[in-house]
Amino acid sequence: FMSETAAALCLSAGYRDAGDRMWQTLTLLFALLPCALVQLSLVFIHRDVSRDRPLVLLLHLLQLGPLV
Repeated sequence: FMSETAAALCLSAGYRDAGDRMWQTLTLLFALLPCALVQLSLVFIHRDVSRDRPLVLLLHLLQLGPLV
């Protein structure tokens, strides 16, 4: 999960260096939007299963929810 996000960020930086803004934007959109949706769904699952824990919410906001 983390390596896929890192690879997308590296690819996006390569597109930025090449001056191709459209592919950079599409790469970021298709890499980060699913990550955000997964984190949002995991926040709701954790709230339904356990008590409200601020550390878990912080980890989800930092995109580290799957490691919990």
